Amino acid sequence: MISRIDCSGLSVARELYDLVDNEIIPGTRVKPAEFWAGLATLVNDLGPKNRALLEKRNLIRAQVNEWHDTHPGAIDFPAYKQFLSDIGYLVPEGDDFEITTEDVDPEIATIAGPQLVVPVGNARYALNAANARWGSLYDALYGTDVISEEDGCEKGGRFNPRRGHKVIEYAAALLDKIVPLARGSHIDVSEYAIDDSSRPIRLQITLKDESTTSLARPEQFAGYAESGGTDLVLLENNGLHIELQIDRDHPVGEMSASGLKDVCLEAALTTIQDCEDSVAAVDAADKVNVYRNWLGLMKGNLVDTFDKGGNPITRRLNPDRFYTAPDGSALTLHGRSMMLVRNVGHLMTTSAVLDSKGREIPEGMLDGIITTLCAVNNIRGNTTMPNSRTGSIYIVKPKMHGPEEVAFTNELFDRIEDCLGLDRHTIKVGVMDEERRTTVNLKECIRAVRGRIVFINTGFLDRTGDEIHTSMEAGPFLPKDDIKVQPWILAYEDWNVDIGLACGFHGKAQIGKGMWAMPDEMKAMIDSKMAHLEAGASCAWVPSPTAATLHATHYLSYNVSNRQEELMSRERASLDDILTPPLLGDRKLSAEEIQAELDNNAQGILGYVVRWVDQGVGCSKVPDISHVGLMEDRATLRISSQHICNWLHHGICSSEQVMETMKRMAKIVDEQNAGDPLYRNMAPAFEESVAFLAACDLVFMGREQPSGYTEPLLHLRRIEAKARFST
Repeated sequence: MISRIDCSGLSVARELYDLVDNEIIPGTRVKPAEFWAGLATLVNDLGPKNRALLEKRNLIRAQVNEWHDTHPGAIDFPAYKQFLSDIGYLVPEGDDFEITTEDVDPEIATIAGPQLVVPVGNARYALNAANARWGSLYDALYGTDVISEEDGCEKGGRFNPRRGHKVIEYAAALLDKIVPLARGSHIDVSEYAIDDSSRPIRLQITLKDESTTSLARPEQFAGYAESGGTDLVLLENNGLHIELQIDRDHPVGEMSASGLKDVCLEAALTTIQDCEDSVAAVDAADKVNVYRNWLGLMKGNLVDTFDKGGNPITRRLNPDRFYTAPDGSALTLHGRSMMLVRNVGHLMTTSAVLDSKGREIPEGMLDGIITTLCAVNNIRGNTTMPNSRTGSIYIVKPKMHGPEEVAFTNELFDRIEDCLGLDRHTIKVGVMDEERRTTVNLKECIRAVRGRIVFINTGFLDRTGDEIHTSMEAGPFLPKDDIKVQPWILAYEDWNVDIGLACGFHGKAQIGKGMWAMPDEMKAMIDSKMAHLEAGASCAWVPSPTAATLHATHYLSYNVSNRQEELMSRERASLDDILTPPLLGDRKLSAEEIQAELDNNAQGILGYVVRWVDQGVGCSKVPDISHVGLMEDRATLRISSQHICNWLHHGICSSEQVMETMKRMAKIVDEQNAGDPLYRNMAPAFEESVAFLAACDLVFMGREQPSGYTEPLLHLRRIEAKARFST
């Protein structure tokens, strides 16, 4: 039985109560009694509104299902849109406006760059992501497939000088592109020298032929420093910095005439520390772990020690970086990503706190007030590592359905600010455009938080999961790979940018794009992810610090701000396209195509669920059916489970075929995890595997799940697994 404390009419898990009173509140100038009373008031006042909004979701879905049942075949768009307007799915679009958000840090408002998303429940990963503000280009190139292993350039177990020279050549070519010399190439530099005899301080460059040159744009020289015998030259382009590290005695430095041992790039400008899709937090103990790690990031004292290669490694937050600017003044650059925290949405409740009637309270309310309270430590000086320089707290809010739910979040944040004594709009919000009703009403969603919004983004996985669930009765959907190239998804991506720019996001807030899911396929990422910048996105998600470093080369090379200005004059994307579900229509699938799609979906579901349920791992690199590692979280699970559910519902496949596929794929997943000592096989005792049963639930009960979300079933099965195995 969980130990609880009664306070202000709430029943609070003792471990959460102790965390708040003993670790979070001290130094915030918030009184414990006032905090708990404030939470109780939030729950009592806003809890009924939260439940009513969820009931409205159910009502609207029932109405949409009925419409599709009574209007089979091709969609009559005038009639369909009128119906959606009549039931409040489509709301009237108001007058033009621009957001009024103030005190936004430049990493979010004005500088474009990569964005990491990381499970904050894992301290090691959370610290690694926070420290990914700066990354070694040499390491990122040497350790990935961006540099081919052909012609004797294998990575191997020991340093390969031939591969090292390829890295140096690649980096020099990049420097020639983003910080070109007035004459010559960086590969031919024999010396980077600082002339501080006058002001401004100048960067002098000598080439191998002993001639001298300079940067083609001298203003790109941003500063210099010395650290532990290494000379540092700081350059800048598009608001991002490049640090040339020069040490002729270093083994890599000896390979360059200039002594350049590394090129360090400003990479992950922002990191979303995630309490939602990438974590498995199902009870008070899990929530305490999540909150304690976020608190450590905000106080600057989070530390994690782990074993790597047989040696203990201790990780903590990186300090800021210090240079001398060209005018001779001291220059300080942020040593860490600007951190946002992603709360859960409006759906789930948590047993960590019970209300006066013994009901679980909305988890999103608990996340909102406690993650904000943790961040109050940072903005009120109770930290060694400041996050926001403007005194802002950044919360990303997912899975909201339409303007009314976004307005509810705004009211919640108003009330939290009042409870904690914060100025209005101290809490900034990121609105994730991942539900269909939010997409089609995006302008009015933004209007509802116009004074605090700092971020919108798109995401194929969750958005497609909602697309399938919303239009479940409209017919069978195309295979997933075909869905990616249909007009609706292309219009959705453009619509998000169009609406954001029309609402004044340029220079004030982020417009983001989704995740690159293959952390081992970095050359493919380099070759394709520039498309996100060309689409007008000022940030895009990457799966690792290495990927952030490589993706930063895009932002260093391409001016997103200029691109956004160009896009402001284009015609808005088509709402009709967005409202067109990517259905199979008259296309006939072969038995082989159907089975291949089922195999791929089932294997992905099982590979993710088995770690979530049995080990509490909310995000990990899961090998797909072709053994390619993919970064998976609940969004990938949502689309795959809803896709099989849709095909089952429309007779594309049978229950027997799906179950046979699930069992066959479970054996493959077991084999893929054979090296994990904590892994529990699903086969052959399928009925004894909580994870296998959870995966089947998601498929066979998918139509009944609210909005097709996976959380309710996953939470139930994870709680069952924890009770059975004490994990």
